[in-house]
Amino acid sequence: MTVAEAKKLLKKRKQQDEEAPEKPAFEESVALEMLSEDENDADAQSESDDGEVDAFPEIDPRSDSENEESEKSEDDDDELEEDVEEDSDEDSHPDLQIFPKSKTIVSDITGQPKRVYPEIEPDYDSDSSTEDDPNRVGNVPMHWYDDLPHVGYDINGKRVLRPAQGDELDKFLQTVEDPTAWTSAFDKNAQMDKPLSADELDIIRRLQAGENPDGDYDPYEPTVEWFTGKGKEEIMPLSAAPEPKRRWLPSKWEKQKIMKIVRAIRQGRIVGSKPTNADTKSFYPIWNELPSNQEPPLPAPKPRLPTNSESYNPPAEYLPTDVERKQWENTDPENRERDYLPQKYSALRLVPAYDRFIKERFNRQLDLYLAPRIQRTKLNIDPNSLIPKLPSPSSLKPFPNYNSLKFSHVKGRVRCLSVSPDGAWVVSGDEEGMVSVWEVNVGREIKRWKLDGKIGAIEWCPRTDVSFFVVGTEEKLHFFIPPHLTPSIFNLTHSLLAPATLPPATQSPIKWMSSASSTDGSILTLNLPSSSGLPKQLAWHRKGDYLASVSSSESQGGVWIHQMSRRHSQAPFKKIKGAVQLVLFHPTKPHFFVATQRYVRVYNLAEQKLLKTLMPGIKWISSMDVHPSGDHVIVGGYDRKLCWFDLELSDKPYKILRYHTRAIRSLQFHPTYPLFASSSDDGSIQIFHARVYSDLMTDPLIVPLKILRGHDVKEGLGVLQIKWTNKQPWLVSAGADGNVLVWCS
Repeated sequence: MTVAEAKKLLKKRKQQDEEAPEKPAFEESVALEMLSEDENDADAQSESDDGEVDAFPEIDPRSDSENEESEKSEDDDDELEEDVEEDSDEDSHPDLQIFPKSKTIVSDITGQPKRVYPEIEPDYDSDSSTEDDPNRVGNVPMHWYDDLPHVGYDINGKRVLRPAQGDELDKFLQTVEDPTAWTSAFDKNAQMDKPLSADELDIIRRLQAGENPDGDYDPYEPTVEWFTGKGKEEIMPLSAAPEPKRRWLPSKWEKQKIMKIVRAIRQGRIVGSKPTNADTKSFYPIWNELPSNQEPPLPAPKPRLPTNSESYNPPAEYLPTDVERKQWENTDPENRERDYLPQKYSALRLVPAYDRFIKERFNRQLDLYLAPRIQRTKLNIDPNSLIPKLPSPSSLKPFPNYNSLKFSHVKGRVRCLSVSPDGAWVVSGDEEGMVSVWEVNVGREIKRWKLDGKIGAIEWCPRTDVSFFVVGTEEKLHFFIPPHLTPSIFNLTHSLLAPATLPPATQSPIKWMSSASSTDGSILTLNLPSSSGLPKQLAWHRKGDYLASVSSSESQGGVWIHQMSRRHSQAPFKKIKGAVQLVLFHPTKPHFFVATQRYVRVYNLAEQKLLKTLMPGIKWISSMDVHPSGDHVIVGGYDRKLCWFDLELSDKPYKILRYHTRAIRSLQFHPTYPLFASSSDDGSIQIFHARVYSDLMTDPLIVPLKILRGHDVKEGLGVLQIKWTNKQPWLVSAGADGNVLVWCS
């Protein structure tokens, strides 16, 4: 009910009182009207504004429609006048308008007009302005809301939605990225982490340290003597209970216990000890005892000798100043650097008695009694004897130690190379598709081929009766015959790659296509499956009949084994775990090494089963090679680690070498000499002596020999691949600077 309606109603009541002075008793005593809560508030507001209390309205026996029709015409003029007056009052006093302006609507329940104020939006000065809607669910189990999208209700009865929560990985990343993540706690009602204040963190720290959680608590505050001293004696008793009788009457139960003991003494069941005669002395021979086998007690450590500061007449620099003396007195005894203050006396006869003598003697005896003492024997060990004795590098020659010649690719970086089985020729390829064959001794180029696309891998066939090499480009493998071959070797190579009668065709997605001319182009081409990508590695079996290729594709078509005699290709794996990086054949056994991103798996091709899994602990494997004996494997990674595995010992690395400062790109054992080398993006090549003994009880001997530096680091890449020559301790390296270097001994 608005203020205007209340005034109209008051005016109407006064008119009715004048016209009808006598009314029934029922109407005067019971004149009620059902109003809503908002209307009651409005009435209370109108009463407080007018400053007078209105009487209860009378019950009108007429219907609501008749009242409305009769009152409508009478009240229209009054409403208009009062509204104008209220508006004028509000406009004339803008400073008195404290609450926001309201609007009048019709109630859906009572049908009466009511005043509605807009919702209050708290400012920053309000206590709840920066808080979220609190969950007013009360003290109920929160697991009731596990299957619901909300976690409770706020003060207005609206649902409080469940906040988004990540998995354990998100929580771990949050703790890593946010340094203040540990300063929050999980709120069950809000189902989210809320930051703790500085006071709460201080309380938690004190509880963990076993301290009092109150930060203002002083454990060293002086004792307050409440009932000690003159005028503080306790006069009134602590209890007003009357004093019990047992305080002045003998105890009945104590009498019974004493009589029980007396009867036992009389009956002889309790016999007292006889008095000893002090005059009798007992003697015994101390030398008749058997000698003890126990070791004699250790001698007590000698007390420290006094220093200059403990003299009765110390030098002036040892005497403390007033500030140092005051600081020493305010420090706790257990935190002081020394237990005394130096004092100066003019003569020795003026020195008083030492007041801490008894305390120091007692503390020393306490230390000797409580502190265990053992006799430690000092080990006289020469530190140089702990260092393993390695042979001198000069005694381990031959090994490559200088650059003899350089062959350059002008257009692009050289990613791959290979050396012929006789060690006389080198084939190298760059990223522009140029393949060059040149001599190792003089560096003279004898043949060049131009291919379409980037060259990913090059490998020379290990057979000595034939001579050809394989070049891997985008989804293709090209077989080339080098020039200047003897007629017998050329004819045998040509018959192997392009036989007159082809073997029976097999079902394989790889197509073998032979070419009649072998001088200008490839004599044989293998078309790999589509979307297989660029071949990044080629590996020959020791007999030269099987060739394994690894493409950049991570699907099943990434690894293929090609058989030259049958002209057949097959995929050895139906399902591959992880992306394959490298593959190798065992030198003597039908084993197949497959290196994924983090593991090296060894398979038995004859039995078609997994033998073991090597775990080098490298984040990303980049290179791998097998020792000619077949019992040792070295694995390199992009995280600069080189791991040496003993296959007979364990699946964990026997040695982990960290000599390079950047990623390792290539590794290889020498086929005949006890050497192996590693290349890295730092532009260096590490040469190691690696001697493996036939005795299983003797560990391999690994000695670093030489660091070769000759390649330039270009665009973050250094030496990309290295190869040994079979018959000489020479090394050929290909770098990102477009140069191929030959290192000789």
